[in-house]
Amino acid sequence: MEEVLTNPKAGFYINRDVFGAGGDFITSPEVSQMFGEMVGVWTMCLWEQMGQPEKVNLVELGPGRGTLMADLLRGTSKFEKFKKSLHIHMVECSPTLQKLQYSTLRCADEHNTGNNNDEGTISMLTGATVSWHATLEQVPSGTPTIIIGHEFYDALPVHQFQKASLGWCEKMVDVADDSSFRFVLSPQPTPATLLYLRKRCKWASQEEIAKLDHIEVCPKAMELTHSIAKRITSDGGGALIIDYGLNGIVSDSLQAIRKHKFVDILDNPGSADLSAYVDFASIKHSAEEASENVTVHGPITQSQFLGSLGINFRVEALLQNCTDEQAELLKTGYWRLVGDGEAPFWEGPDEETPIGMGTRYLAMAIVNKNHGVPIPFQ
Repeated sequence: MEEVLTNPKAGFYINRDVFGAGGDFITSPEVSQMFGEMVGVWTMCLWEQMGQPEKVNLVELGPGRGTLMADLLRGTSKFEKFKKSLHIHMVECSPTLQKLQYSTLRCADEHNTGNNNDEGTISMLTGATVSWHATLEQVPSGTPTIIIGHEFYDALPVHQFQKASLGWCEKMVDVADDSSFRFVLSPQPTPATLLYLRKRCKWASQEEIAKLDHIEVCPKAMELTHSIAKRITSDGGGALIIDYGLNGIVSDSLQAIRKHKFVDILDNPGSADLSAYVDFASIKHSAEEASENVTVHGPITQSQFLGSLGINFRVEALLQNCTDEQAELLKTGYWRLVGDGEAPFWEGPDEETPIGMGTRYLAMAIVNKNHGVPIPFQ
């Protein structure tokens, strides 16, 4: 999964723009500017709770085209003290996406989009310094830090385990006689079975495990959460994770999407996006295991998260000053972000409007316990 997505020569994310209508899938920031604006509200509120530090590292993991960060910066640009405190760090391994982010954030000097770039370049949107890094570890420590991970965890590689007559075996990829790929089960428990499956099951009840024939575990998610919790403990701050997933063990969710359609996972690897449901319970346990100085809040649904931050008021304000065509786009975007079957405050979408991000996507916050409970998790 890691090779398919990030191989330096043929990785799905490495050499092209995979987002939006012309790409392979659409994410919340591409649906509506309101998503990034609401994340901006959350970020600024946490900064307030942190005591309005003069310098903050604002880190985004896997920033796509940079749309979320651009909307966040525009939405908070009137708040001078907050704006001046920011040093933006984009954690991105794709050179193609780095260039897109540079352009979206209207940066000043294109030569500065290399990895390990601590000096950074200037975003003309707000005057904030922007730096790019290949990993979170490369972001300099020692400064209060706010981390945003939107649709990042779902691309981290998973191990899959299946219950067989001998017990739990790992699902693996093999080469068939005709040189195509196929899934097989390991003949006996693998090291991953003994290490990762055992660890994940330790955090679950016997009843939960007994119901399942398949279990998916994401060790990279555990490691990343561990790093985030340690960083927040030492530097202060918090992290916001928004992704589609479950608040419990994930059974069998690995999927491939090409040009907005589901395809066979093993068909032409590198040409389709691979992703899996995020196990939010595992993230919570990993953070709490890493440090007793962080608190974990949520998950709550994206609909609850955006609603509590005031997306309803924002869409009403935007509708005051727009054409009929813009109003339709705004309403459609709103429905895609919060749609979950609850009573709308205007007539709902027609049957062709895709809804459902509101309940399929969950939001979770990890914060330094000195900052109290972040909004809107009270």
